[in-house]
Amino acid sequence: MKADSGLRVILNMGLKNSFLTALLVCLQTITFAQGKVGDAWPNWTAGYMDIHHINTGKGECVFAILPDGTTMMIDAGEIAKGHHNADARPNDSRTPGEWISRYVLRMMQPLPEKKIDYIHSSHLHDDHMGSAEPGKKKSAKGNYLLSGISEVGDNIPFGKIVDRGWPDYNWPRPMTGDKNIQNHIQFIKSQIAGGAKAEQFKAGSSKQFRLLKQADQYPEFEIRNIAVNGQVWTGTGDKVRNHFPPLERLSKEEYPTENQCSAAIRISYGNFDYFNGGDLVNSSAPVGAWQNIETPVGVVTGPVEVCEANHHATYDAMGENFLMAVRPRVIVIQAWTASHPNNSTFLRMLENSKVYPGERDIFTTNLMKETLAVISERRISPIKSRQGHVVVRVHPGGGQYDIYILDDSSESFTIKAVHGPYLSR
Repeated sequence: MKADSGLRVILNMGLKNSFLTALLVCLQTITFAQGKVGDAWPNWTAGYMDIHHINTGKGECVFAILPDGTTMMIDAGEIAKGHHNADARPNDSRTPGEWISRYVLRMMQPLPEKKIDYIHSSHLHDDHMGSAEPGKKKSAKGNYLLSGISEVGDNIPFGKIVDRGWPDYNWPRPMTGDKNIQNHIQFIKSQIAGGAKAEQFKAGSSKQFRLLKQADQYPEFEIRNIAVNGQVWTGTGDKVRNHFPPLERLSKEEYPTENQCSAAIRISYGNFDYFNGGDLVNSSAPVGAWQNIETPVGVVTGPVEVCEANHHATYDAMGENFLMAVRPRVIVIQAWTASHPNNSTFLRMLENSKVYPGERDIFTTNLMKETLAVISERRISPIKSRQGHVVVRVHPGGGQYDIYILDDSSESFTIKAVHGPYLSR
């Protein structure tokens, strides 16, 4: 019996108890929300949460449709030319910002409004926000170049952008000499003139990113701001503590790096938790050292189902203590060069006798041949996917989730693989 036929039978029987009502809604939603290998990506439906790790080969980008249809983008990078990096995906006929825009608009098809409600910029590096290198197109909307976030924001209206520096961009040092950041600032100022809002990321807050459509239907949903600029949530209310020492105690050469200042969030939906910390690092510093910002962030975040790998799983991230704290069942690596992931970091993420017990699956958007030359085929085999967009689809209520791999060689959005369902803990 087809699902929709079965639903009509139930309705005709007049069965009104809450269990059957919930079953009806569940079956009806599953009919539309599940896909199999070879299918085109099935549209988002209300109650589900989709988290897309979009692969352009040139930086990081996450786009999420939250349970009520609120939309959020985390970063949209475009590295400057000259890096030894992965091939452009789908190809180099368009810029990464154009490909991301087209991807996002496709995923917005079921939504009544084609708008990004929130842009969260984790930190101010080109592979997360775009570059202002010579030759970039100029915007017709303001005095800035189109790259990464600025190009997506030109193509798709957005409500609010949040980053670690607004409005002064002077901590821990003035950023006036960085052309990429100056381009970012000009983009934001132009968008504000057009009606958008900008805010500085507030560590500890659970109100800066909220459901905007039907929040009352999803009381079990929350986005918690964990850390930024060395301020780390304490786990109590919205209180934070300063992990970094006062700048006056440091020489300018010792000031925190851009990566250490990354903004980290935890998205929670029922029992499901997702962590994104930009390029947080431990800097190979011991636990307790202020340079190791990754560990205290992990401790207050706690266990999660899915963790986007910090700093692309390079040598100075995804440390033992962080992994012991967050214990992810799934790790997603947004990779764009041969050092993603680092050999030692990769082996550490798989370690289940010393670091944390249990199964874990690793998915990467790219795996370059140079990486394979360092990490042997035997060791790399636990990676569940080596190429493609990685999509987390969380079921209504957050009790379980699936991982889909979408073909990134075209805009067919064909499902290459399905993993799950995983049960949220």
